Amino acid sequence: MTRHRALCEQAVDPLEIAAGLEEAGLGAGAAARYRHADVFSLAEELYARVPRRPPDPGAAEPAESWRRRSGAALWTALAAALPCAALAAVRAVRPGPPGALGLLVAVAAGGWLAAIAVRAPAGPEPAGHRATGYAPPGGPESRPQPGDPERLEYLAGRPGAWSVSPWSAGPVRRGRRPRPVVLGYGLAAAATLLLPLVAGTGPAQAAMVVAAGAALGAAEWSARWFRHVGRIHLRTAATITDFRSRLRPVLPVAVGLHLAVLAVLTFAALAVLTAVAPRPGPQAGGLLHAVAHRADAVQWAAQAGQGLLLLLAVLLLHRGRAGAAAAALVAGSAGTALLVLLQARTGLGRPLLVEHGPAGALLLGTGPAVALLLPYAWVVLGRPGSYR
Repeated sequence: MTRHRALCEQAVDPLEIAAGLEEAGLGAGAAARYRHADVFSLAEELYARVPRRPPDPGAAEPAESWRRRSGAALWTALAAALPCAALAAVRAVRPGPPGALGLLVAVAAGGWLAAIAVRAPAGPEPAGHRATGYAPPGGPESRPQPGDPERLEYLAGRPGAWSVSPWSAGPVRRGRRPRPVVLGYGLAAAATLLLPLVAGTGPAQAAMVVAAGAALGAAEWSARWFRHVGRIHLRTAATITDFRSRLRPVLPVAVGLHLAVLAVLTFAALAVLTAVAPRPGPQAGGLLHAVAHRADAVQWAAQAGQGLLLLLAVLLLHRGRAGAAAAALVAGSAGTALLVLLQARTGLGRPLLVEHGPAGALLLGTGPAVALLLPYAWVVLGRPGSYR
């Protein structure tokens, strides 16, 4: 038991102990010295007397530094804000229905944003674990035994190439991603972001769209920070209940920080717009008063709904749920487009659509999608299997 303790602790079957003993040179004569008829009987006693212990997962993967997260966030913010600003400039020069140039710029901006979204999930993968002296046999069909401790790393699908997670169907290999689904996510994200500009709106809404594009950098930072915190808790939590209790406040904090950054960027964009193109007539109250009156409550609510939908989609995309993220974005953008068309037809629009135009359509289109996606994200992001 002392000499072969590692073998006995990590074995999933007495036959594995017997094979290890025979490989070490123990035969029937050695088993007889321990009062057993053969090696298999000795292995059964060792398996019964030594408690199971999962293998050491090895050194943890190096955590992503805050500089790398900040660099990725700044690049995403710049790359997403530039096409939005270009389309906003074209719409400011040529107001009214979008012409050929406007549609061309919209298609180019949407393609660029889709390419950014497709590139976004490529983050650092967990580092490989050190191999132990005795590898459990059985391949993907092997399961933890009833007497095994409920170690969180096992339930999360972590150590070993064939560890099984209760929430995943088989091993996850490096580089395997649903590219068509991610491409659909990118197109839906571009449509959600650019629809208020394509539909035709005022300069204030155009500035808010540019701010929403820049806020995608904050969503990228939140997704990487969420993964970092989740992996820390995955290594330190003792049980699934402990892991979930530690991770429970992370999503509300991420949502609050993202909405705060979005509000600051939106206010800054409106301030720049007010300084560059002030409204005609006397300006009472100074710059802050003028900025506060450039957008109404519906526009601010629509901005928050759009930002929250994009944040949840980015979080799910980074955790391998591209299908759910794409479906939510498609529902939000399709609902917004349908409401914009409804508002354009005389006599069919609701009061919110008639009075507030694309902002009201964006609020009514993204609101139900956020209401459905938020509980799903709360459940999925609290699972240990999402942080393998």
